[in-house]
Amino acid sequence: MNSMSSMSAAAADAGLWALLAGPFIEFGFMRRALAGCVALSLGCAPVGVFLLLRRMSLTGDAMAHAILPGAAIGYLLAGLSLPAMTLGGALAGLLVAAASGAVARATVLREDASMAAFYLLSLALGVLIVSTRGSNVDLLHVLFGTVLALDDAALWLIAGIAAFTLAALALLLRPLAAECMDPGFLRSVAPRWSAAAHYGFLALLVLNLVAGFHALGTLMAVGIMVLPAASARLWARSLGGMLALATGMALAACVAGLLLSYHLGWPASSVIVLCLGAGYIASLALGPQGLWRGQARAH
Repeated sequence: MNSMSSMSAAAADAGLWALLAGPFIEFGFMRRALAGCVALSLGCAPVGVFLLLRRMSLTGDAMAHAILPGAAIGYLLAGLSLPAMTLGGALAGLLVAAASGAVARATVLREDASMAAFYLLSLALGVLIVSTRGSNVDLLHVLFGTVLALDDAALWLIAGIAAFTLAALALLLRPLAAECMDPGFLRSVAPRWSAAAHYGFLALLVLNLVAGFHALGTLMAVGIMVLPAASARLWARSLGGMLALATGMALAACVAGLLLSYHLGWPASSVIVLCLGAGYIASLALGPQGLWRGQARAH
C-alpha cells in the first residue's frame, strides 16, 4: 500500500514537473521567450516603479504608442529588421517626448495634454503606415509583439537594454528618488543632477519601451512596467522593497503567462499582461495597503 502511494506521488510529481518545466526543456523558442522575459522584468519593472512614483503611468502608455510610427517607418524601409525598427522606434519616442515638453513650455497646454495629442497622432500614423504597406500579420507583429518568436539578435538587444538600465538606475538612484519626492528641491540644490535624472529617466523609458515592443508589441509593452509597479506599491513601503517586488512579480507573471499560452494555445503577449493584471487585482484585494486591509484599518 505504501509503495503504491509512493508511486502515485512520484507520478504526480513527474506530471507536475512536465507541466511546468517540460515546455522550457523541450522547446528552444520557449527558452528564448523565457530569457527575453527575464531581461524585460529586470529592466522594465524598475523603470515602472519610478514611472509610478513620478505619477507618469499614463505618460508611459502614451510613449509606448509614440514609438509606433518610428518602428513603422523602419519596417517600411527595411522590412522586419531589428536594427531599423529599434532605431526608428527610439527616435520617434524621444522626438515625441521632446515635442510634448516644448509645446507645454511654449503654450498654455500642459504636458499631459500635448503628450496625449502626439500619442494619438503617432498611433494613427503608425497603424496607417504598417497596414497600407504590409500584411495583417505584420500589423499584428508590431501591435502585439512576438515573444514566442524572439531570435538571438532580439534577445541580445533586450538583454543589453536591461543591463544598461540597471547600471543607469544604480548611478541615478538618489537623484531619481529625490525628484520623485520633491523635484523643486532637487532643482534648487542640484540643478545638474535634476536635469540628468529627468532626461535620463525619459531616455530609459523610451529604451525599455522599445525593448518591450519587440516582445510584447506597442499595445502591451507598458503593461510590464505599470502593473507590477502598482502591485508592489500595495505591498512594500520602501523604494528598495518596491523595486525588488515589482521585478519578482513581473518575472512570475511572465512565466505563468508563457505556460498558460503554451498549454492553452492563447496569445502569449495578452496572457502575460493578463497575469500581470491578476497580480494587481490580488494585490489590490489582499495587500497591506489595498482595499481589504485599508477598510479593516478604517473600522
